[in-house]
Amino acid sequence: MSATVFVRHLADSRRGLAGWAVGTALTAMAYAGTYPSQRANTDSIPQALRDGLHIDATAAGYLNASVFGILLPVLAMIYGVMTGTRALAGDEESGRLDLFLAHPLTRTRLALERFAALATGAFAIAGLVWLGLLTVRTSAELTTVTPTELLAQCLNLALLAVFFGALALGLGAALGRRTTVLVATAVTGVIAYMAGTFATQLGADWLTALSPFHYYIGGEPLRNGFQWGDATVLALASAALVAAGLHRFNRRDIDT
Repeated sequence: MSATVFVRHLADSRRGLAGWAVGTALTAMAYAGTYPSQRANTDSIPQALRDGLHIDATAAGYLNASVFGILLPVLAMIYGVMTGTRALAGDEESGRLDLFLAHPLTRTRLALERFAALATGAFAIAGLVWLGLLTVRTSAELTTVTPTELLAQCLNLALLAVFFGALALGLGAALGRRTTVLVATAVTGVIAYMAGTFATQLGADWLTALSPFHYYIGGEPLRNGFQWGDATVLALASAALVAAGLHRFNRRDIDT
């Protein structure tokens, strides 16, 4: 049983994952494709948002604004939160978690394999986004952004989804309450986005270091390529959230 948790979880969620991947990629392609007609509208964007998301009339600036600045990170956060919440808290509330743990399977292994499935899905979504943007890159006049720079930002997109998935899974492991996890992660996401985007304009630069969105896009991968330091922070933070949740998960009673 334990050897198949990862594969089974992916198989059970394959339709939903396919929908997320295709829908997210099509959204990215649709908005990226409007760059030729929208590049002159940069001045209509509030200055605080332009500064926070590094927006200008260039291809990288436009993608920062319309694709990777708002739309895709929100979708990535929703995917991570929904998948992470369902991984443990959802099954615990429905009573299915006891059925899994009745097999020769430790709580830690169950959680880690489900987290691995979540992360695999996040990277699959980001990979399809990258391929989709490559298909419209020339027609949308985005050639000043290289395929490597697009890949760098897509990597951070996957890691952002993994971070929020880790937050939801960790809270679900610790608390076992689906609604509580959803509310807590949603509030955290909104606060983190506001901190990462507007903290500098509010004179609170130190707040940006606490926001996953800062590490997701603050290094401007669409202009500067891979930001390995930022990617490492997101990965380590995700690991810490899962580890903290597992610490509690292994020490509390499971609701039946």
